[in-house]
Amino acid sequence: MKPLMLVLIFVFNFALLGAGICPVLAKAPTTAKIVFGASREGNRDLYLMNIDGSDQINITNHPADDIYGAWSPTGEQILFASDRDKGYDLYLMDPDGKNVRRVFGKSAHREAPAWSPDSKQIVYTRREQGKRVIYIASIDSKKEERVAIGSTPAWSPDGMEIAYTVKAGQDRWEMYILNVRTRKQKVFFPPKAIPTWMGSIPAWSPEGDKLAFSWQHKLPLVAFEDRETIYVVNRDGTGLTQIVDEAGPRATDPVWSPRGDELLYARWKHEAKQIFKITLNGGPSEQLTHIGIWNSPADWFDPAFALPVSPQPQLLTTIWGKLKRE
Repeated sequence: MKPLMLVLIFVFNFALLGAGICPVLAKAPTTAKIVFGASREGNRDLYLMNIDGSDQINITNHPADDIYGAWSPTGEQILFASDRDKGYDLYLMDPDGKNVRRVFGKSAHREAPAWSPDSKQIVYTRREQGKRVIYIASIDSKKEERVAIGSTPAWSPDGMEIAYTVKAGQDRWEMYILNVRTRKQKVFFPPKAIPTWMGSIPAWSPEGDKLAFSWQHKLPLVAFEDRETIYVVNRDGTGLTQIVDEAGPRATDPVWSPRGDELLYARWKHEAKQIFKITLNGGPSEQLTHIGIWNSPADWFDPAFALPVSPQPQLLTTIWGKLKRE
């Protein structure tokens, strides 16, 4: 056999082998995109839009409820929850909504997922015997571990901590912080003496030095439901700052911009809600959605702030979030 033919056969076989072990990943968006949930056709779907609210596109187009969209750190996948197969569970899809697949082979009620900064793990809420429990799992679903009682987890940008909410009493919800390495957990906010309601997922700033959340702290909680609004607090517990005016309708679901200078949030009016954007320098808010009875921001991806490398929390515990922002 001629040497050229041998080379061609080798190259062809190598290509086939590579295709078998290296699946082709979807392409991340080339411009900044917001994934959000919306109810516009009788059920909840996931949509994409530009950061100014333009070009809103339904990417799930499924009769089931599709919620809690979360960009992978590189923007090549979206993790979400759906009830399309006997109750809510977690799914992955490409940014254009194609190639939908289940994360877990064995069904369970899973929702509110978030990625680890290195894309290798996810954290989420799982319902068990009437309780909400926090789990961590590898993205290949081979390992799933229960780590805390609570719900709506959010992974810190340095990979070291997870913030989540816990119902601590009749009129008290609290935000906890879990140390991923030691599994130790403690109350972060607010002081136990204050009655409080927290109705959405806490959100880490890109540098990991602040947390945004929705909060209502006036009794009776039900009577003052419309006073729930958006706050930001430093990771050390100082600097509590109200971001959205309490005098307006209820505000929930904060999401940080990748640059860390803006927040998305949902503003309620009666039973409907729309998505707004506000700068953190005191500027006015901007409404991004105007149709549908339910719109909720989920996650904001910008390729300019996506690093194609994995963080090394055992070496550097704070630099990863700073690099993402810079």
